[in-house]
Amino acid sequence: MFENLSDKLQGVFSKLRGKSRLSESDINEAMREVRLALLEADVNFKIVKDFTERVKERAIGVEVLESLNAAQQVVKVVNDELVELLGGEQSQINISQTPPTILMLCGLQGAGKTTLCGKLAKWYKKQGRNPLLVACDIYRPAAVKQLHVLGEQVQVPVFSLPAEDKMSPPSIARSAIEQARKDGNDIVILDTAGRLHIDDDLMDELGQMKAWVKPNEILLVVDAMIGQDAVNFAQEFHSRLGITGLVMTKMDGDTRGGAALSIRAITSVPIKFLGTGEKLDALEPFYPDRLASRILGMGDILSLIEKAQEAVDEKSAEVMEKKLRESRFDLNDFLEQMQQMKRLGPIENLLKMLPGVNSKMLDEVVIDPKLMPRKEAIVRSMTMAERRDPALLNASRRKRVATGCGQTVQEVNQFLNEFEQMRKTIKMMMGNSPGGKQGIGGARQGSMVGGGGIPGKRGGPKMPKGGKSGAKFPRFPFNR
Repeated sequence: MFENLSDKLQGVFSKLRGKSRLSESDINEAMREVRLALLEADVNFKIVKDFTERVKERAIGVEVLESLNAAQQVVKVVNDELVELLGGEQSQINISQTPPTILMLCGLQGAGKTTLCGKLAKWYKKQGRNPLLVACDIYRPAAVKQLHVLGEQVQVPVFSLPAEDKMSPPSIARSAIEQARKDGNDIVILDTAGRLHIDDDLMDELGQMKAWVKPNEILLVVDAMIGQDAVNFAQEFHSRLGITGLVMTKMDGDTRGGAALSIRAITSVPIKFLGTGEKLDALEPFYPDRLASRILGMGDILSLIEKAQEAVDEKSAEVMEKKLRESRFDLNDFLEQMQQMKRLGPIENLLKMLPGVNSKMLDEVVIDPKLMPRKEAIVRSMTMAERRDPALLNASRRKRVATGCGQTVQEVNQFLNEFEQMRKTIKMMMGNSPGGKQGIGGARQGSMVGGGGIPGKRGGPKMPKGGKSGAKFPRFPFNR
């Protein structure tokens, strides 16, 4: 999402940075290219016009044109206006002071409402709350069954009634809320029916449900792949129901992403969450400033840090740090580090959060999704003693390991050689760092093995321009 827009905007700003001073004609030319980039990204033309006019008005001011770093000032202006376009600041879910908090999800069929119910349930359960899923979609075949399957996956109860009861969705919702009060559920998530298009029956049913249960939030689930049509039906839902928040799903797709920029500006309804994948943990709270930073190629370090904090246990990180300082890092530790990296999500998504990394750079990096599972299989084919002391792995044992993991002896040998190289490198870096508390990349030990290596690219990436060294990172067992 936004890759094409991000690349084009970065191209515009790179041209500006190549000039020592900027003139009004330079700004006009840059704004013309920004306007074309936004239009190609499927942003509503009225939004594009207003946005570029505001940026131009601020950019041709004296404080920008006479600045010694005018190009950076223009980037700041664009960033500020983009943040404002996306809502200015984060808008959180309105939690009721008297439980339960009722979240009513609505939207067209296929937008991902039922899956989002599971994601929200998992999200709130991780925060220590006690959610309840409610199956109010009695029309779509297997919708109730799908919600029960999701409930089992996240270990959250699901309220549903037998089809023979023939109760209307508003009645089901009201019964579920009564049950939630009895059972102590503090979050109730209503999965409502969708349609292929907006019709009066759908709106009347949702309006009745709103009147009966008085939800704290009415969240419109919007498929980001739908494009400008999302703006049209969002306006209709808002005028009929008074939606309080938006959730953009399928943000990991290859759509141009203009709907996410347009829908907030036209409806004035804040975006609450972004769905970034099919898995139940692929849900992110929406931060306008962070998304604007990603679009402009400035990365999203805060989200990356939060992901690392969620994936890494603090106590195990301290234990790992001690092992690294004492050079006691073994294959069991390596296996644990791989598990933590898997919890962080796809490597390419993490790389996109780094400043200066664009889609062209990622295209040059071939990331093999089967690479880490193959390395993990090698380690799991060893005995516990062999994992603690790889020196025990003689020729016959390596042959046994290769047979157990379905790989060749050469691949096992290569992995062990690279692991030994990694241990030596870590020992050298720990020895050179002050107090032994800063390791690879200056990061806290235990968060990720190896720090800077990119899987799939031999030797890892070179440091960005402006860094202290152009040397490559050492090749570790997971970055081949």
